[in-house]
Amino acid sequence: MDYQGVVFDVDGTVVRGDEAIPGALDGLAAVDAAGLDRLFVSNNPTKAPVAYEARLRRAGIDATADEVVTSGTTTTVYLADRHPGARTFCIGEAGFRDQLRDAGLELVRAGDDPEVVVVAIDREFDYDDLRDANSALRSGAAFYGTDPDVIIPTADGDIPGSGAIINAVAGVAERDPDAILGKPSRVAQEYVLDKLGLPPEEVLIVGDRLDTDIAFGIDAGMGTALVRTGVTDDAVLAASEYDPDYVLDGLGDIGRIVSK
Repeated sequence: MDYQGVVFDVDGTVVRGDEAIPGALDGLAAVDAAGLDRLFVSNNPTKAPVAYEARLRRAGIDATADEVVTSGTTTTVYLADRHPGARTFCIGEAGFRDQLRDAGLELVRAGDDPEVVVVAIDREFDYDDLRDANSALRSGAAFYGTDPDVIIPTADGDIPGSGAIINAVAGVAERDPDAILGKPSRVAQEYVLDKLGLPPEEVLIVGDRLDTDIAFGIDAGMGTALVRTGVTDDAVLAASEYDPDYVLDGLGDIGRIVSK
């Protein structure tokens, strides 16, 4: 396949914490040598793209904020379009909350009659948050999640992600989110393809998760490459309904796919 662009997942694919995964810099260099466009697309909504630029640069990757899309990005764009200026109750960290404010959404407490509840990873999530989200949802607020990742890999091991908190809120409110807006959603697919300016068949996505990265690519019609450096091992792959086009030991092996 003659790919013209590559979408990279971040955590578990390119970096772990603030360090590049072994071989990742070589893989990025191979994509650059092939003259391909690229985007880094993460389901971690805690940081704005400009903060991801700094993080990737600390790992030795010469990236710009314009090359970064997060589940916070896609969620913010979606909410600003569908619910402009809405009173929004947010469970999420400061970087995500700032993105929502910057997009014109009004962040409010649960007692302020929120029109929207949006849930993301929040390492200070507590019982009061769960109670307040439940109250707002049972009063009729729209319900959105940033991304479905229950577990995310870090330098110190796997930790609970947005999906764990979304599931907790959904459980007490006894309703599913109206939409989850990071990978593998159609909203994220359309945003990424529009940003690349390429048809899906000319794009390869590389990631470590079958149910987000690979599902994202398959549903959109992209090429798909799974790396073994994150959360997926051979046993999980063998039992999965998702069948990537390529399976790589790590990003350093991507040259055999994209070299021209």
